[in-house]
Amino acid sequence: MKTEIVFFFALLFLNTISNSASLAKSYELRSPDENIVLTIDVGAKTVWSVSHTGQPIIASSAIAIVLNDGETLGENAKVISAKYSTVDETFATRFYKKAMVHDSYNQLTLKCKGNYSVTFRAYNDGIAYRFETSRKEDLIIKNEVASFNFTADHNAFIPYMWDYRGGNKFNHSFEALYREGPISEFADDSLAFLPVLVDVGNGKKAVILEADLEDYPGMYLNLNEAGTGFKAEFARYPLETEMGGYQNMNEIPVKRADYIAKTKGERTFPWRVVVISEFDKELLDNDMVQKLSPPCQIDDPSWIKPGLVAWDWWNDWNISHVDFKAGYNTPTYKHYIDFAAENNVPYIVIDWGWSGKTDLFELTTPELDIPDIIRYGQQKDVGVVLWATWYAVKTQIDTVFAHYSRMGVKGFKIDFIDRDDQLAVASLYAIAEKAGEYKMIVDYHGVFKPTGLQRTFPNVVGYEGVKGLENYKWADEDQPRYCATIPFIRMLAGPMDYTPGAMRNAAKETFFANNSMPMSKGTRCAQMAMYVLFEAPFQMLSDNPTVYRKEQECTDFIAKVPTTFDETVALAGEVGEFAAIARRKGDTWYVGALTNWAPRELEIDFSFLDRGNYEAVFFTDGLNADRDATDYIKDIISLKNSDRFKIKMKNGGGFAIRIEKK
Repeated sequence: MKTEIVFFFALLFLNTISNSASLAKSYELRSPDENIVLTIDVGAKTVWSVSHTGQPIIASSAIAIVLNDGETLGENAKVISAKYSTVDETFATRFYKKAMVHDSYNQLTLKCKGNYSVTFRAYNDGIAYRFETSRKEDLIIKNEVASFNFTADHNAFIPYMWDYRGGNKFNHSFEALYREGPISEFADDSLAFLPVLVDVGNGKKAVILEADLEDYPGMYLNLNEAGTGFKAEFARYPLETEMGGYQNMNEIPVKRADYIAKTKGERTFPWRVVVISEFDKELLDNDMVQKLSPPCQIDDPSWIKPGLVAWDWWNDWNISHVDFKAGYNTPTYKHYIDFAAENNVPYIVIDWGWSGKTDLFELTTPELDIPDIIRYGQQKDVGVVLWATWYAVKTQIDTVFAHYSRMGVKGFKIDFIDRDDQLAVASLYAIAEKAGEYKMIVDYHGVFKPTGLQRTFPNVVGYEGVKGLENYKWADEDQPRYCATIPFIRMLAGPMDYTPGAMRNAAKETFFANNSMPMSKGTRCAQMAMYVLFEAPFQMLSDNPTVYRKEQECTDFIAKVPTTFDETVALAGEVGEFAAIARRKGDTWYVGALTNWAPRELEIDFSFLDRGNYEAVFFTDGLNADRDATDYIKDIISLKNSDRFKIKMKNGGGFAIRIEKK
């Protein structure tokens, strides 16, 4: 009898497995070049895995969206239809690193019972997937399951959430050096914000990103249970907030719901993305976020003007050799305008101090006559951009843009957001749209990494989300290595307002932090190279007019570098070691390269040039730049596209080149 019972249950168990296996379905999607294979298995769970040229990159990883009523999209899914499609097109861009983007991918859309679907894409340089729902009723999203399980305990470059505003998790500046090491050594007291890079072996890298984040919280990563990959975490929906953080400029959630989003029932959800490179330099010219973002929603964006901007705060308004008392006053800003006009720089910024932190109609500095400064700028064809807190802008959104656009202000640098929960993200879209209505540009600081908003609303001309030059005012860190890393990781997400341009440059041994007379680590030429390397349609000149005039030869070069380009060519690079990029605007090419603290020699192949004769201006590290980082050599050299030059970079060094056709 006992034997019969055991046999019965064994048959029942085998039958259950057989039924489950028969319900499970497997799908395969290949990239156009067939190097990437994306496998999707749909059964009790929906899981995906990826290989590249036969090498496993991502092991089986579950995806799902958990609704507040207990339903889980992606679990026990019943596929109604599986539709394959192919796209191969080219689209024009605005204010980007190239004029045209080639968009080529194979796509699979799995339509599932329950009025939802999951779309997968395989590109030659990575994969992406996202959920879509088509329901009449609104949804409450309790959680999203997104996992990235790697095949081994690979080394990774991880930026951690830290610098909590008011001690509150999920309130932070999105600025961190990368911690490099095995995935399993993931910090147990923090989360990673995106992008995150993993070295998967054989020279290949995988970078985790997200795109099209509208009306949804940003994704963070935590260590998975196996210790060889990541699982997603999200800030929960804010219910109550209070002012706090740095000088009480942050709106900090003090009570959160047990869900992450409240949203429409008919919508697409953000793309979850893994970019895969075979060689590091491929990451220097990647368009994945641009390709996955909605196109421009401004009917006529012709009024948007990217360009350089003279910045005040980093140099502490510390100008000299003038006949007035320098500081936060009208004569000082007119002096910045004079400098900008002399060098064809289209903007200046009036940074914090002119208004109340929470009220942009509360003028707090009588020494500053903003209408007079604006009028003076108009006479010189220099636009004025005002600094503002996010809280003030979002709470006065219906009045502030109308008022200051009538005054002649060109835009706002909006700071101290320091959140990317659903309400914060939705607010940034709303602000961009409202600013566009009044033909005003927006530069977001204290903010999450870009996820494509800059394509949808190209009046968003800048994003911080990077541990920029400002840190030299108070910190002694390995910024040269960081600067040789961010072009491969952070810059994949989109523009980054690193704010380069230091003219006081120091070797490792001679650097010290200084607030009022700040300096940079590494050479002058490395700072100049950043204007070519670092993507920023609204690119800062961070030092002051006095020092730029003393260094007019370097200033002339910087002032001629465009902030958007028609073509980009990745020349060479290794993550954390060095990077070299060439960019074209019209008929003029620009080349920028920098290294970490290791001196090195790069051979540049100029075959990216068309045939013909060229004249090139070279700025390279001087013989003594390893001791005096301001030392450089300027050469004017004749070039052809058959030429190759070996160029030496000193410790923390670089070089910058402008090439014009004769």
